[in-house]
Amino acid sequence: MIQIFKEHNEHSFEWVDVNNPTESELSELVLKYNLPETAIKDCLDPEHLPKFEQLEGQYFIITRNYDKNCNITSDSIQKLTHKIAFFWNDTFLLTLHRHESYVINGVKNKYANANICKNPFDFICKIIKDSLQSFENPLNELDKEIDSYETRIFLKKKIPDLLKNLYLIKRKAYVKKRLFTLTKNVIEQLENINKSNSIFEDLKDTYVRVETTSEEIYDSIHSLLNIYISISSQKTNEVMRVLTVFSAFFYHLLLLLVYTE
Repeated sequence: MIQIFKEHNEHSFEWVDVNNPTESELSELVLKYNLPETAIKDCLDPEHLPKFEQLEGQYFIITRNYDKNCNITSDSIQKLTHKIAFFWNDTFLLTLHRHESYVINGVKNKYANANICKNPFDFICKIIKDSLQSFENPLNELDKEIDSYETRIFLKKKIPDLLKNLYLIKRKAYVKKRLFTLTKNVIEQLENINKSNSIFEDLKDTYVRVETTSEEIYDSIHSLLNIYISISSQKTNEVMRVLTVFSAFFYHLLLLLVYTE
């Protein structure tokens, strides 16, 4: 489905949003905006990671936002996130995605008819910023989970499937950490286009915040796993020492019985 969010006029640009396009719709867009075939393949690939590419007469970006409806056991970039692709230059902005995007709709409702975003670059910064912000609540939830497990581990409470749950948290934390690392290159490339833009500076601040939080959470779960494994090893060693004492006792008892007979 193709929607026009912002009309082009003499002093403006056109913003066209495309949700789950058909083959005929894609063909129409390729002709209208002179889109390269390789970039179209990338933007249709649901597993493609964040990237920035400068094309002839336009730019191409892929970014990802958090999927609010993902399964609680999801632990990969593809399962935890949705992809948004952008083609743009000074006269148009084309956004493509395979699922209804709450990020795109949110930016459209807040800024499409306002006078805050002056050009496609501004809208792209807003969309990427909101995409990054979509990870803040999931990151906070991971942080709370880690705190809960940490308390219970040190209190030596029994927790079903503890190691499995800790590794799931670590996997989710790693996925977000990797995603932000890939997004960093996109932001650096955007900075080369427009360095003195307050909307872009706001995007950078958001990136630093979520990236720092992600690093802290990944370090925390990594440390907690090491602590848990260390505590488990200590328990195993204690059991082995007790078994060794009992083995020695029964061995000497057996010898005593043999010699007394």
